[in-house]
Amino acid sequence: QVQLVESGGGSVQPGDPLTLSCAASGRAFFSYAMGWFRQAPGKEREFVAAIGVSGRTTTYSDSVKGRFTISRDSNKRTVYLQMTGLEPEDTAGYYCAAGTFSRLPSQYNYWGQGTQVTVSS
Repeated sequence: QVQLVESGGGSVQPGDPLTLSCAASGRAFFSYAMGWFRQAPGKEREFVAAIGVSGRTTTYSDSVKGRFTISRDSNKRTVYLQMTGLEPEDTAGYYCAAGTFSRLPSQYNYWGQGTQVTVSS
């Protein structure tokens, strides 16, 4: 019903900004909340940010609050993750998901393939 494709990942230096995009297909996009998760090698999948269906409600993990901003554009059927002040600890594969507004991965029904973000000097 919903296909998600992330883009915008890459290798950057500490302190650099980077914006990730997640393009969605299908009208069902307008009925789902969207979330961003990340997973580093040997680590569990970690919640990053989520945005409600209307885009008025957002929530962030403590580790990224104040540095990352999630937003969505209904016209482009795209959700974004604007990242600033990137740190080596942010290095991970980033995944977007569609589902119910939550911090729990199990509440999301659809997932993208992921995009890699590497932060190093």
